[in-house]
Amino acid sequence: MFDSYLNESILARAIKNRKIAVKFYNPRDFVKPTKVQAKKNRPYLRIDDKPYGGGPGMVIQAMPVIKAVESAVRGSEKGTKPKIIWLSPSGKQFSNVVAQKFSKNSDLIIISGRYEGIDARVKKIFKVEELSIGPFVVTGGELPAMVIIDSISRRIPGVLGDNSSIEESRAASSDVYTRPETLVYKEKKYVVPKVLLSGDHKK
Repeated sequence: MFDSYLNESILARAIKNRKIAVKFYNPRDFVKPTKVQAKKNRPYLRIDDKPYGGGPGMVIQAMPVIKAVESAVRGSEKGTKPKIIWLSPSGKQFSNVVAQKFSKNSDLIIISGRYEGIDARVKKIFKVEELSIGPFVVTGGELPAMVIIDSISRRIPGVLGDNSSIEESRAASSDVYTRPETLVYKEKKYVVPKVLLSGDHKK
């Protein structure tokens, strides 16, 4: 899912120029096939099970995720303690302030769930920070993870061509304009604000 986004535009260039690195740890890589699967040579390794207490859907089991996180921690930069993010609709609201804070970390681990979520014992074992990208629920944690990766990456020096491209740090209005000076649509004129044509950058 991530390939199409990470292999395009600014993030692709940042990865190529080694400004950022994104690695993936699949919980399925940390489970062994059952005897039946091994005999049948089945490639699909199940990591989910029915939730205690009942209800629809399946829950991702704790141990495959624990092992994946442990592997990610071992793969972190030596001498650093990676920040572990747990994506959850009930987590703290992700914001520009949080993105800026995390951009100072050399390593981040994002735990991205699916289905009905991940066994809650994982977040009790690791010191995690629960985050949400908004007051809504999506099918899986992939899109929120991409949002967080993008937002944090653009704050790392060298990722954007010009640091002043970080829109929220600009002193000017968030509205932007380009040529032509006067746009005509359905016989109505829309013009660029005069202050932007004055050449007075302070204004």
